[in-house]
Amino acid sequence: MNQSNPSLNQKTLPQVVIVGGGCGGIAAAKALKNVPVQVILFDKVNHYLFQALLYQVATSLLDAGDIAFPIREVLRKQKNVIVGLAEVTGVDKEKRCVYVNPLNRPIPYDYLILSTGVEGSYFGHDEWAKFAPRLKTLTDGILLRSKILRAFEKAELQENPRNHPETVTFVIVGAGPTGCEMAGALADMIRLTMGSDFRRFDPRTAKIILIDSASRVLPTFSPQLSEKVRAQLEKMGVEVQLGHVVEQVDAKGVVIAGERINSQNVIWAAGIKASPAGKWLGVETDRAGRVMVKPDLTITGYPEIFVVGDTALTMNKEGKPLPGVAQVAMQEGKYAGRAIARRLAGGPTLPPFKYFDKGNLATIGWNYAILESGKLKLAGFLAKVIWAFIHIFFLLQTQDRIVVFMKWVYGIFTKKRGSRIVEEPILCQPSDQELQ
Repeated sequence: MNQSNPSLNQKTLPQVVIVGGGCGGIAAAKALKNVPVQVILFDKVNHYLFQALLYQVATSLLDAGDIAFPIREVLRKQKNVIVGLAEVTGVDKEKRCVYVNPLNRPIPYDYLILSTGVEGSYFGHDEWAKFAPRLKTLTDGILLRSKILRAFEKAELQENPRNHPETVTFVIVGAGPTGCEMAGALADMIRLTMGSDFRRFDPRTAKIILIDSASRVLPTFSPQLSEKVRAQLEKMGVEVQLGHVVEQVDAKGVVIAGERINSQNVIWAAGIKASPAGKWLGVETDRAGRVMVKPDLTITGYPEIFVVGDTALTMNKEGKPLPGVAQVAMQEGKYAGRAIARRLAGGPTLPPFKYFDKGNLATIGWNYAILESGKLKLAGFLAKVIWAFIHIFFLLQTQDRIVVFMKWVYGIFTKKRGSRIVEEPILCQPSDQELQ
């Protein structure tokens, strides 16, 4: 093999194909750093995204570049990795190859690691997507930030802003971590940052409504912590409506329990569905499309295929599915890489994957978070400090850790946000009727 121009179809070294450049894919690639293999990592975008902080882009706390890093830069020192900006469209298990768009030839593998993540699910109502944007990609975060900021700009130009409360009514569907963190950050943005920015209307008259069909917010946490988060959100001015299924989403707002809530700003933070990886493999999946894997993260009959992260359905020791969080994907990706290295070295097989739970965290606003780790349950500012340091650690590059930390400190002391930029073009001017 010509090391200066390695082929995607070479067979001199065992070839490991990784699909997905998120937490799991990156961790798998790094675990293969000193292993005599050729790694090819494919992703539809050229960047790694720390999705847990995406809501901070949407609410102007951080810039897009603070939480997204070029995959090539992350792996720049790893000479056995080729990064491909391309979309994998299928897998042939028998021929051991993947099909890639725009390449017109299959790419062979000796080992395959699928870490393709999840997408937002509208529970069979995909037509709601144009009225209720989700928050999964970097583009989603930038467009949602523009939508939020434009709502206030529109209210400023209305003849009588109080006559059109739907302009600055924000409905967040889904009271999981994304929905609760989004609601808290948006409340802080309205109360603490934008209060004195406008002259014709008061941003603090904006309304935030958090909706979920569950009986409590953050159901993966203990009821005690869940109730504390609900109380904190309501203290911040968020209206929490639980036990209601969304029946309709359209240009005028949402309908729940037969009652319409008028809003021009519906944000979707409910439900996920896995990538089509399960369909590519033709294997059993759960209702969300996650692949049911063996204890070693492979699929039955094909020990060379690993499925990790949100793409896989893996269980904890209590028999419950592991959460779709970064630390799960990172540990599984590292395990898959180590398992491949062990096989190639002729060593003993790794024991089944065992998840090391470092605790569950969520943050609500600038000074409040919750932490649950075993019997430890913590809520308040101390949990916020722990949350901040852990999330700083998950950022892959030192310079980004410093920048994000400084922005957080600056925001705490000044209550200002430096990323309030409307980036998408104005497609049309508001009509005279809208301004009245």
